[in-house]
Amino acid sequence: MSRRVQIIMSPEEIRGFLGSEKTLILVSNGRGGFPHPMPMWFVADDDGSIRMTTFKKSQKVYNLRRDPRVTLLVESGETYEKLKGVALYAHAELVEDPDLISDTLLRAAGTDLDAIPASSLEEMRKGVQGQVAKRIMIRCKPDRVVSWDHGKLGGVY
Repeated sequence: MSRRVQIIMSPEEIRGFLGSEKTLILVSNGRGGFPHPMPMWFVADDDGSIRMTTFKKSQKVYNLRRDPRVTLLVESGETYEKLKGVALYAHAELVEDPDLISDTLLRAAGTDLDAIPASSLEEMRKGVQGQVAKRIMIRCKPDRVVSWDHGKLGGVY
């Protein structure tokens, strides 16, 4: 069996890994053809899509309006035997729904919206309202996913 096959994560492992991480690298395609990598806080949804927000006038938004193809990279590990990651190849959709932007901002900041009473949630939404007006949500639905977990090699390389 090849090492590549040995290190692939299952769909459940991928969901768990994405749910445990906060930052990804969003790579859009710049005007001059060069990749434009940017760190982003993100939310992984149950349907496999990834959400994040950014300022409406950011370079990545201009890039995505021109070409919606992106690569998302989430990785961890400081030594070879602990390297773990997921690369998602996707098409990005720009969404201007204020409720979704608010939800994404709060969830990406680590807020468990399902555990908050409705009255507190409404206060939190009011607290980010100023940010919401300036932002846009990026939703990425992966076309292809590549994963690796070198811990599965058991120290044999």
